[in-house]
Amino acid sequence: MPLTDSAQNKQPGVITCKAAVAWGPGEPMVIAEVELSPPQPMEIRVKVVSTSLCRSDVTAWLSQAQASIYPRIFGHEASGIVESVGQGVTEFEEGDHVLTLFTGECMSCRHCTSGKSNICQVLGLERKGLMHSDQKTRFFIKGKPVYHYCAVSSFSEYTVVHSGCAVKVSPIAPLDKICLLSCGAAAGLGAAWKVANISEGSKVVIFGLGTVGLSVAQGAKMRGASQIIGVDVMQEKYEKAKAFGVTDFLNPNDTDEPIPQVIKRITDGGADYSFECIGDTGMVTTALQSCCDGWGLTVTLGVPKLKPEVTAHYGLLLMGRTLTGSLFGGWKPKSEIPSLVEMYLRKEIEIDDLITHNLPFEDINTAFDLMKNGACLRCVIHMP
Repeated sequence: MPLTDSAQNKQPGVITCKAAVAWGPGEPMVIAEVELSPPQPMEIRVKVVSTSLCRSDVTAWLSQAQASIYPRIFGHEASGIVESVGQGVTEFEEGDHVLTLFTGECMSCRHCTSGKSNICQVLGLERKGLMHSDQKTRFFIKGKPVYHYCAVSSFSEYTVVHSGCAVKVSPIAPLDKICLLSCGAAAGLGAAWKVANISEGSKVVIFGLGTVGLSVAQGAKMRGASQIIGVDVMQEKYEKAKAFGVTDFLNPNDTDEPIPQVIKRITDGGADYSFECIGDTGMVTTALQSCCDGWGLTVTLGVPKLKPEVTAHYGLLLMGRTLTGSLFGGWKPKSEIPSLVEMYLRKEIEIDDLITHNLPFEDINTAFDLMKNGACLRCVIHMP
């Protein structure tokens, strides 16, 4: 039904909603009432329907590196429904189903127009806890600012995001499943398809069999890889990993032989493609050592928890190995993520089995505990 003139001219105002507020690094979330400003020009306000907990949320929450930007609302892997739009927004309207994007796409900067990158210069990763457009917050408690995370902050009943940091999706797609495509599942699939461009018959090794690693495995299987080796210290992950395409499982705790040597032995000289999905820069070196000479490619996807510097002997590179990074699987967020949603609807990609827990919003601290203890893949948090 078309909006009436009065509805079109109605300006959204401040609303009060509940959010999971972290008051300090590593401190439990507190469900509190927050004030949320209306969307500013080129922004939209979204009613969050489902939001899943990503490992990077936990890493950032535990880190002392940004202790000054608290209180803070985490969360970035989410789906929802547009509640209102700000001035100048034409691509969204009230009621649209959307995925939030932790890295956006302005469509006009050098990177967005290059055809070579998904690292938007205008709406890229936001690390200050503020909104891109005016470097201010939209959340407040008793008039005092509450900081954002990745300019999304989906652990709230409602949130405000830049219109370039959301993408419209099919209204028939289940929001409690496709929320995983706003980060983890898409990141793994893209690393396999877009960044590495895995070829048929190749040999692949994946370090870390969480949501991202299993999505890499799924992508490798769909590309026809002949051998997909999963490396993880949790033996119980193997059965799930097999369903996603892993053919061989290695637990570093079960062997005294260095893992790169094991991989070289069982692959006849090293993997064609190696993926680091843990967030451990030491493991990046191990992954690089596990590649073959000449053309071996290592892709790193994990967010480091501690030491950010990568060290490797120059000889590894001299012999033809390549090390590259992958942000969001190389996907252009607004342009390409809808195609993944359509693939899911056609049952061409698996997402549902990555979800191990479904929790109500009030149990969000349980989700953090599960992720911190390695007891889950994805917890989907269902908002009221």
